[in-house]
Amino acid sequence: MSVIRTAGGCSVVFQPRALVTGTVCALLACAVAVVAIGSGEYPMSPVDVLRTLAGQGDPADAFIVNELRLPRAVSALAVGAALALGGAVFQAVVRNPLGSPDVLGFTHGAATGALTAIVIVGGGSAALAGGALLGGVLTGLLVYGLAWRRGMHGYRLVLVGVGVAAILTGVNGYLLTRAQITEAGRAVLWMTGSLNGRGWEDVLPLLSGISVLVPLVILGCSRGLRMMEMGDDTAYALGVRVERVRLVLLAAAVLLVGLAAAAAGPVAFVALTAPQLARRLTKSPGPNLLPSMCMGAALLASADLVAQRVFGESELPVGVVTGLLGGGYLVWLLATERRAGRI
Repeated sequence: MSVIRTAGGCSVVFQPRALVTGTVCALLACAVAVVAIGSGEYPMSPVDVLRTLAGQGDPADAFIVNELRLPRAVSALAVGAALALGGAVFQAVVRNPLGSPDVLGFTHGAATGALTAIVIVGGGSAALAGGALLGGVLTGLLVYGLAWRRGMHGYRLVLVGVGVAAILTGVNGYLLTRAQITEAGRAVLWMTGSLNGRGWEDVLPLLSGISVLVPLVILGCSRGLRMMEMGDDTAYALGVRVERVRLVLLAAAVLLVGLAAAAAGPVAFVALTAPQLARRLTKSPGPNLLPSMCMGAALLASADLVAQRVFGESELPVGVVTGLLGGGYLVWLLATERRAGRI
């Protein structure tokens, strides 16, 4: 751990390995995004893409890059970062590597809200996004309320979240049976998680949320989160208002996951895998919030590039790729935790 002291008396504590890991993941995510922007039926070299992004490309390149491909690339980076940060917060709060929005039911709640908007309300894209965000927030309030009992315990939150996820799975299945064929197809595609056809109007709400929630979590609550990982009693002794910090962190994480789901659907396993991969690379026991964000952006950008280009003309939803990779990772994680005697 290193400390930088400024002339004004302020100090910044950082871990060199975590800084290097985050920087490498961020550069990898940007490089993958540039490659993805330059690939397709109208191929462009990375140099041409960068030149166009700098405002020096011809009008045709500028239209293809800025209007058609850049929104999707930015969506992949932003959704991956938001899911990873939300997953890192959940896992740190519950002190469990399985404590992710996929397991705790928040993505199921977002899906319920989106299905309600599609099947019952019959709304368009804006209603779908709003329903997903509202469903995620209401699920967060429900899980927190049911898990509260003179304080919040991590394992109780996990158990309640798993139960709520099971109930919402049944509700989502019922809503699908009520849908018309076209509505059901649209709903299933959204529930898989897809970045196809994303425009600036889809990603701007997420970017606005990230601009507010990321500083709140990283600058405002990261110290309290590190103290809470040592136990609530220790955190109380060190002056941390545990319940207030926990409530703010959970609210921010739920909003991040809900906004990500509104932008791309409930993309599976990014929130579960990115924080754990970042922790293994940094070899740090802390929450690793910034490395997790960069890892999530790199994972989803890479998965979207694979979904677009690896399977030929059959472009897959990005959620299919993350589900295949994340499912294998989950099996490995469960086996590792079982051998270590933690489950």
